[in-house]
Amino acid sequence: MGRLGKVRMKIVIYMPLLGDGTDCWRPVQAVQVTQDIFEVMDHIPEGEAWAFAPGSRVRCRNHVFSGGDAGLIAFEYAITAIGIINC
Repeated sequence: MGRLGKVRMKIVIYMPLLGDGTDCWRPVQAVQVTQDIFEVMDHIPEGEAWAFAPGSRVRCRNHVFSGGDAGLIAFEYAITAIGIINC
């Protein structure tokens, strides 16, 4: 019998875009690692600059956007006293 691995479901988080002068967000696919830490799965489209690199682990929090919709936004790299979290 084979081993069953953890099922990692992709969800949408919102990535801050850089260089637009206003708050802009890109919905991206991510995998939840812990309660508030997610691994970014998407790639940066040509012509965009993201606050966090693809493949990185980021902390997310709830946010209400100007239109009234809510979602999880990436706000910092997931770093501990000994380095980046690798769960």
